[in-house]
Amino acid sequence: MFGRKQTTSLTYLSATSEFQGTLNVEGNLRVDGIIHGTVEVRGDMEISQSGLVEGPELRARNLVVHGVVKARVIAEGRLTLSRSARLEGDVTANSLDIEAGAFYVGYISTNDSKTLPGTGRLPELMGGDKE
Repeated sequence: MFGRKQTTSLTYLSATSEFQGTLNVEGNLRVDGIIHGTVEVRGDMEISQSGLVEGPELRARNLVVHGVVKARVIAEGRLTLSRSARLEGDVTANSLDIEAGAFYVGYISTNDSKTLPGTGRLPELMGGDKE
């Protein structure tokens, strides 16, 4: 009843701002400006259409991209690429949403890889064994 209410903080990088280096954020992050470097967000992250993140790695719980990302991306939850997004880099995520019009170049893997159901044997091709 009298427990401490947990609030999530928001860090904001405005469109006129540029950051270079390693950025660690405890809460959520919204980027309208430019980041050059490694980004680690323990909460959710959104990159607006004017936002650019370029560096070796970007890590967040959930990530929504409307702008440009040139980095290896690790999303513990969902990665969403809107139609205006441009992403160049390998991705590891639990789930991925890509809207029509988004640009993506890279390799995608999921954290929870599940194998497709199989029959245990390959189907025979029509006319395969002629004797």
